[in-house]
Amino acid sequence: MMTGMSTSKGAALVTGGARRIGAAISLALARNGYDVALHHLSSVEAAERVAGEIEVLGRRCRLFRCDLNDHRETANLVARVREHYSGLNVLVNNASIFERGTLADTGQDLLERHFNINFKAPFFLSQAFADGCARGHIINILDTRVSRSDPYHAAYTLSKKALLELTRMAARELGPAIRVNGVSPGMILPPPGGVVDELERRSAGLPLKRIGDTDNVVAAVLFLLDNPFVTGECIYVDGGEHV
Repeated sequence: MMTGMSTSKGAALVTGGARRIGAAISLALARNGYDVALHHLSSVEAAERVAGEIEVLGRRCRLFRCDLNDHRETANLVARVREHYSGLNVLVNNASIFERGTLADTGQDLLERHFNINFKAPFFLSQAFADGCARGHIINILDTRVSRSDPYHAAYTLSKKALLELTRMAARELGPAIRVNGVSPGMILPPPGGVVDELERRSAGLPLKRIGDTDNVVAAVLFLLDNPFVTGECIYVDGGEHV
């Protein structure tokens, strides 16, 4: 049952909003007064659970299934969202895939899949968002790997580096009406199938000598939303890993 609904700050489209960091961002936006258009692909149960939590917070949440590896579906997503949320003013490009592969191991399918989901989808979603929204904010979820080269995840790292450059380019072109920023998490959650113990072992080499959590990423997202004089920025939430 929904609690009393306060005045909305607008609506946010969060890609990959059903799980992990995306779910944390979706819930945080709801707590801070945004209705949420929650994108997912196959995580139906997780998406419905997050949507239920958002509605308990007194905000609206609608689910939007879309295969970001399919350009035809991606191209229509923002228009579908705007049919239900005319106040759309935030886009969080969070969805991504993370698959292992060195330069030598990376074939055309692996490379195209990473660039379709991790770079092309944010590119065309940002384009559609800017075309349809008079004012707003785009936040791209990057990765601390954009500060270096990871030879074991070549396609992933290259796609995120391209997204970082898009963040800067779009901030320059779309301002002042639309601000564009990025957040680069580090050791926050283990990859699917990974274990926290491995992150904790690796974190000993960080300046802060510990892993982070999704609240740290959420805090960076909310800071960027609330500060109207920041655009083209990339905030590293990585315990100092990028240095």
